[in-house]
Amino acid sequence: MSDKPETTTHFGFETVPEGEKAGRVQGVFSSVASKYDIMNDVMSVGIHRVWKDAMMDWLAPRPGQRLLDVAGGTGDISFRFLKRAGHGHSTVLDITESMLIEGRKRAEAERMSESLDWVVGDAMALPFDANTFDVYTISFGIRNVTRPQEALNEAYRVLKPGGRLMVLEFSQLPNPMMQAAYDAYSFNIIPRMGQLIAGDRDSYQYLVESIRNFPDQDTFLGMLRTAGFGNAKYRNLSLGIAAMHSGWKL
Repeated sequence: MSDKPETTTHFGFETVPEGEKAGRVQGVFSSVASKYDIMNDVMSVGIHRVWKDAMMDWLAPRPGQRLLDVAGGTGDISFRFLKRAGHGHSTVLDITESMLIEGRKRAEAERMSESLDWVVGDAMALPFDANTFDVYTISFGIRNVTRPQEALNEAYRVLKPGGRLMVLEFSQLPNPMMQAAYDAYSFNIIPRMGQLIAGDRDSYQYLVESIRNFPDQDTFLGMLRTAGFGNAKYRNLSLGIAAMHSGWKL
């Protein structure tokens, strides 16, 4: 019997064994899947759509590109990518099958069915060969991964040389007073919205807590560089409530 202590990680503000986090995250998103898109609109007053469009502006999809959309859930990023590219292919990967089921129900999914694959899988152990994709995106998902650095390492592996990584995630405001005001809104209002709209306060409490545990913009930028990405940089959105990080497999 090993005396080595079990490695732990964060699940919101709770410390849990690493082996438990993925199952708990699946439980959260299975619970909220049917209301996930509605809650995104309500929580952000629709601003998440502006952020995702800004992500596409910076990414500038090109015809014929192959996208891997990790934690792609209901397909928001993939649909935007394919519309911008004109034609191409997107593989939507998520650890929670019920999120993918909701994505396949959307009208865009039906119109783009020949250009889409839906795969249940783990960001830390992608079921794809190296040098397969032109673009890798993960939108509001990497903070839920047990070991984000491993997910970034996997992103680097599956991208083709010259491929691009783009991460959209909640981040930290640089002004302490503004951050305090945002925290007050997040912790007091969003879980109540979750209870009212999705019938699930605890899942949205976790999501708010997970944002506070995620590394700040510069720390996360260093993680991209550790994974091997070159020309890595970030742009703040809405003063830093969210941020986009970009890197290239050079």
